[in-house]
Amino acid sequence: MIATGCLAGLAACGTASQSHKMALAPADALQLRGFMPEGLRGQVALADVSGGAETGRWWGSKVSSLALEHALEESLRAVGLWAPSPPAARYRLKAQLLALSQPLVSLDTEVASAVHFSLVEQSGGAVVYQRSVRTVHKAEFSEALLSHPERLRLANEGAVRQAIQLMLRDLANLRP
Repeated sequence: MIATGCLAGLAACGTASQSHKMALAPADALQLRGFMPEGLRGQVALADVSGGAETGRWWGSKVSSLALEHALEESLRAVGLWAPSPPAARYRLKAQLLALSQPLVSLDTEVASAVHFSLVEQSGGAVVYQRSVRTVHKAEFSEALLSHPERLRLANEGAVRQAIQLMLRDLANLRP
């Protein structure tokens, strides 16, 4: 009886999303790197990253603004867009996590995310790219058998990773 209560208590603990799991996978980054426009290479830094929420101690999983910022920076570095000197970057990327729709309880956990991205020219403030990206990712029951918060974390990370990947694919098609 005590062991069951402890197990249920552990299953209910919140698990924060990890930035390196939300960043672009190395194989995807390698594929995209060659398609990035010359005008963006080494010219992008992050501006405002907002909309995230800290994971609570007792239940669920959220994506913090800081974790999203780190995932974006890691992804920009991986595809060659990150500016070596961010203050001197030609462009600023803004990101806002608009929504993270999570089920209360389910066996297969599906999370929908909405992230708004804007790429703005530093000097004149011209918007070069702007899009709200909506993605869905499902974490199967078998990925975390006993922990719904763990499945939520995996689904959060997958949904945000897909949003970052879509945004980077869009940037690959820009010709600034």
